[in-house]
Amino acid sequence: MKKLLFSWLIAGMAFLTLNQAMACTNYLVTKGASTDGSTMITYAADSHVLYGELYHWPAGEHPEGTMMDIYEWDTGKYLGQIAQAARTYNVVGNMNEHQVAIGETTYGGRPELQDSTGIMDYGSLIYTTLQRATSARDAIRIIHELTSEYGYYSSGESFSIADKDEVWIMELIGKGVNMQKDKKTGQMLNVNKGLLWVALRIPDGYVSGHANQARIMTFPLENGKQSITSKDIDKIMNADVEVVYVKTLSLLHVTKGGMKAKTNISVFPTPMLRLILVEPVSAICVFGQCSTGFLKVWTIIGNM
Repeated sequence: MKKLLFSWLIAGMAFLTLNQAMACTNYLVTKGASTDGSTMITYAADSHVLYGELYHWPAGEHPEGTMMDIYEWDTGKYLGQIAQAARTYNVVGNMNEHQVAIGETTYGGRPELQDSTGIMDYGSLIYTTLQRATSARDAIRIIHELTSEYGYYSSGESFSIADKDEVWIMELIGKGVNMQKDKKTGQMLNVNKGLLWVALRIPDGYVSGHANQARIMTFPLENGKQSITSKDIDKIMNADVEVVYVKTLSLLHVTKGGMKAKTNISVFPTPMLRLILVEPVSAICVFGQCSTGFLKVWTIIGNM
């Protein structure tokens, strides 16, 4: 009986430890939804190993050619080096001197989409961005550029990103590993390096939240005004822009005879139709009926 009780205790502890990794909560409050006109982000990381944690990176100026070591935030594993920015800003906790704040909750996603060759894990991505960003929009641009250059090591995340004026939610996940030989260098490189992501501004006067579950289900396609893609990332500072997403579009057709994908689609067949989109699609056509007004993100699940 004692052995059985001990076994159940160990199993219960293992279950609780596993769930602590998926036990974060963010609330996002816009200026118009707060009594004093402040933007707010709450970030609860429900883990006993994080109690009392308060991080600090002082501001600094760095000579050209300076490199920065990246260690995985959760484990301390060394992942590689990236080029240091010429100027970095003071960061205390999850906010910098420009009042840019970033929180997160992990939704995980398909393990096939993790990039074991990437250098930027989600924690390093947050704190490196905070050291470089002057606004929420600037932070989104930096996250895109860092992961495009160095790859993304972690699983799917929802980021809360705010400054003194705006609040954004950014959903992101990797694109897996596809190693191919570079024709110039002869080295094996992951041609899937980078992120699949979308960022949406929370309308003023609203609140939002996420807790280990991706929240953005649909969003408008690029129109050059309110919605743009990473191809036009330099336009993100335009106040009219409310949606930004990565520019990797494809067209997917589902028919009785099977599935026809134009490009960049990975399909993992199961007894149920389960299409894993390594890239977003510009239209989804099922038995000849196409939907193009909005873009379904990450995964399509349905019965044939």
